[in-house]
Amino acid sequence: MTLRLVPLLAFGLASSLAAQSPQPLMGQPLPGLTPTQLQLFQQGFAAFTHPLTPAEGVGPIFNEVSCASCHSQPAIGGFSTRRVTRFGKAASGGAAFDPLTGLGGTLLQDQSLDVACRELVPVEADHTAMRGTPALFGAGLIESIADADILNGQAAQAVGVRGIPHWVQPLEDPTGPLRVGHFGWKGGVATVQSFSIDAALNEMGLTSPFAMVENAPNGDLVTLSQWDSVSEPEDQPDGAGYLRTDRFTHFQRFLAPPAQTPRSGLDGEAMFAQIGCAACHTPTFTTSPTAGSGLAGIEVHPYSDFLLHDMGALGDGIVDGAATETMMMTRPLWGLVMRTAFLHDGRSTGATFEGMIDDAIANHGGQADAARIAFQALSPVDQASLVTFLESLGRSEFDWDIDNQLTEFDWYFLENYLTGPAPMTPIGPNDPAALCDVDQDGDFDLVEFGQLQRVWTAQ
Repeated sequence: MTLRLVPLLAFGLASSLAAQSPQPLMGQPLPGLTPTQLQLFQQGFAAFTHPLTPAEGVGPIFNEVSCASCHSQPAIGGFSTRRVTRFGKAASGGAAFDPLTGLGGTLLQDQSLDVACRELVPVEADHTAMRGTPALFGAGLIESIADADILNGQAAQAVGVRGIPHWVQPLEDPTGPLRVGHFGWKGGVATVQSFSIDAALNEMGLTSPFAMVENAPNGDLVTLSQWDSVSEPEDQPDGAGYLRTDRFTHFQRFLAPPAQTPRSGLDGEAMFAQIGCAACHTPTFTTSPTAGSGLAGIEVHPYSDFLLHDMGALGDGIVDGAATETMMMTRPLWGLVMRTAFLHDGRSTGATFEGMIDDAIANHGGQADAARIAFQALSPVDQASLVTFLESLGRSEFDWDIDNQLTEFDWYFLENYLTGPAPMTPIGPNDPAALCDVDQDGDFDLVEFGQLQRVWTAQ
């Protein structure tokens, strides 16, 4: 079925469309960016997707040659099925965990310019862990959450579930104040720029002014000298004075957050809070008023407290600064519905969304024990209601088949809900038609139809 595009002015809707716009699809820029910011976003996209060559500084050991190689689903800036390996020597006999830094730990770079400089998990390592790729949607907004607000949230938590902040040094400000980690499975990264610098070096082998030391294959400096032919820092300013890592940062910082439809929430969110999930997966923050144009004073719904929690057996066994073997940072849940695997190692996968959620919750331990037990004690109806709420996290308006794009397949189902301004039965937040009720006034009328046209054509 073909979407029938109707001239909006024929309905006199031009002025009303601005009342409440649909949420951006994943991979699109934040609404309200200045022309300069939008240009930086677009130029950042080009850098983010560009495959680095050896002459540009990739390697000699690396995991991928571009940012987009790992961050591509369901759009550039997202997640992927790519897993990386962490390794170390587990604590034993009074000896603490050893990251085996001198042997290339804790991150394995599993690709190289030549097999002669390939890195392997050293025999000294007796513990390995897999980690998945985090999505970057809304990264600039997460960065813009003030440390003080995270600490206020910590103070309000009950003692049994209270997390701890992971204080880290921003790589781009080595003499400045510490900041609470906002990113990473262990909360070890504070800013978007630090994320770019760290990933450039450790995932692609690109040194920069704030990360000048190249990774040696399993710590072997002789092998490094034989294969590292580009002098440091490899990341040099372009014609506009920006580093590649600056360009990576611009793209990530201005990415829109995942949608949540309907925005007013579903009944299952009350159950989510009631059983204790929201104690750590904090629904709402407001970004700092000093965050800058397009990022300041915005209410966001990441569903994370950005704190470390003891997760018991769900911990990955790796120590990273203040994060012990069993500690992990609470993952933001926004965008959850688009993921094909859950938890840090992707172990919850290969099932329906509900099945993966059930498995992910069943693996929660430590400070999450009480919430896990409470979920498992719910009736099937209440469990389904909570899962339906989680399914709204990452779902955009009009996206019937949940694939982050609008097609004729979506319209085939949506057309039946086009009711006009006075439906016999108003659309409620738990109705399937709520997917179309952008302004949440109880109907899918010509205002929303016009908005559907705009999203459709803007793809």
